[in-house]
Amino acid sequence: MITPDQETGTKLWHLVKNHDHSDHKEGDRGSKMVSEIYLTRLLATKGTLQKFVDDLFETVFSTAHRGSALPLAIKYMFDFLDEQADLRQITDPDVRHTWKSNCLPLRFWVNVIKNPQFVFDIHKSSITDACLSVVAQTFMDSCSTSEHRLGKDSPSNKLLYAKDIPNYKTWVERYYRDIGKMPAISDQDMDAYLVEQSRLHANEFNSLSALSELYFYVNKYREEVSARPERPAA
Repeated sequence: MITPDQETGTKLWHLVKNHDHSDHKEGDRGSKMVSEIYLTRLLATKGTLQKFVDDLFETVFSTAHRGSALPLAIKYMFDFLDEQADLRQITDPDVRHTWKSNCLPLRFWVNVIKNPQFVFDIHKSSITDACLSVVAQTFMDSCSTSEHRLGKDSPSNKLLYAKDIPNYKTWVERYYRDIGKMPAISDQDMDAYLVEQSRLHANEFNSLSALSELYFYVNKYREEVSARPERPAA
C-alpha cells in the first residue's frame, strides 16, 4: 500500500495503516479492509485444513476408524469411572461425560495437539502454534457439555468452527456410548495387557535414569514429602 508523501513522494505501509497519521480521516476503510483480507485468508486456510481436522477428530473419537484396536486401558478406565458414579449414585450424564473428557481427551489429546514437538522431532513456529491453538480450543469445546453462545464480539477462533462443533460433540457422545457397549475388561486381562506392553517397550526406556530423576525430585522435596498433614480438630 502506497500513500503520497510531500517529502519523499511516497510512503510505504504494511497491511495495517497507522491511524495516528495526519491524513487519517473519519470513515477511513483502512482497518476494515485489513480485517476483510484477514477474514478471507482465515476462511481459506480453514477450508484447506478442514479435511485433516475432521480426520483427526474422527480417529480420536471413534472405536472403528482408528487403524488399530481401541486400547484396553481406555475401556477399563471408563468402566471404572462409571462404577464410581454408580457407587456414589451420580445419575447426571453430564458428570460422567466430564469425568471421561478430563481423563483422556482434555488430559492427553489436547496436549499432543497443542505440542506436537512432544511426539515428533520438529520445530513449532509461532504461526503453527497459533493455528494449533485454534484446533485445540475446538477440540476442548467439542468435549464440553455446556452450550456455546457466540456473538459479534466473540473471538475469531471461536467463530471459525462454530458450525462444526455440534457435529463434533455428537462424535464425542457416540465415542463414549460405543465404549460403554464394549465387553468389560477383567482385572486379569488388564494385568496381562500391562505386562505385554512392558515387554514390548522394555528397551525404549532407561529405568535407572528414571529412578535417578525420581531420586533428585524426592531429595529436593524430602521435607514436604515426609511431612504429614495435621488432622483437623474435632
